[in-house]
Amino acid sequence: MPEYRHAARFLALDDAHSGPHAAVWLLPIAYEMTTSYVGGAKNGPLAILEASAQVELYDCAVGCEAALQYGIHTLPILHPTLESPAAAMADITAAVSALPVPEKVLVALGGEHAITPAVLRALSQHYGDLIVVQIDAHADLRDTFDGTPYSHACAMRRCLDHAPVIGLGIRSLCKEEADFALHSPHVALITAEQMHADAQKHYLDQLRQRLRGRKVYLTIDVDGLDPSVISATGTPEPGGLSWYDCLALIEAICTSGDVVAFDCVELAPTHGAHASAFAAAKLVYKTLNQIMAARGMLQK
Repeated sequence: MPEYRHAARFLALDDAHSGPHAAVWLLPIAYEMTTSYVGGAKNGPLAILEASAQVELYDCAVGCEAALQYGIHTLPILHPTLESPAAAMADITAAVSALPVPEKVLVALGGEHAITPAVLRALSQHYGDLIVVQIDAHADLRDTFDGTPYSHACAMRRCLDHAPVIGLGIRSLCKEEADFALHSPHVALITAEQMHADAQKHYLDQLRQRLRGRKVYLTIDVDGLDPSVISATGTPEPGGLSWYDCLALIEAICTSGDVVAFDCVELAPTHGAHASAFAAAKLVYKTLNQIMAARGMLQK
């Protein structure tokens, strides 16, 4: 059975702007079992929650203290069983299935990227025509890794059981993944190199066309951003997205598709690297604000 432990509220919101009546429900998932390099992702959710208390509620991009208009209900931190990766995934799916979606916008905080298909599996029961948009350094398209199909390195491959995937900012993959992506009609990758070479950002127009009219699940692996923005992650890769390029991507995703849920994963907090936790917390908030602005829920 999953185990819950209480933690801080996202953005340190007061009672009037948090609780079950809020439009957004946030589930922290402190899961780490298949990490292949530097550990610590299980501590990511709490680090994001704690850092979020320092994030200003006024967001220049939307021109208001957005969270005070829609509210965020922070659930207790979920610690799924560590009996096996498969059992952990079942725990996460069960926990998400018990939440009031699609009435609420769901945010999941990881934890390692393996949580994404488990969350998606629960959501796919409620949404048709769902598509996954992945911001990530790694393709995560291996069929198995280190003896399990539920590794963080297999996250997007498992997502394909429920929805097609568009990967953005990818800059690290093996030949198996490259070949699979090339021949699969359900995978589209826009690499970091392609994005960097596209000075006119035509990839944003391509993304908008693909997402128009679709329900979107957005998964943000923080290593998709350059280590100069977020360094505290288990598998950092050079050449990542800048802060503003990432925000432009998120705005394009939210204004063209209907983002019904998203996650932010793979923060591995380390002592003295609090800037990474703060950046992740602010990224979560700004993503939420773009979702709510696109839904017409914000007033300046």
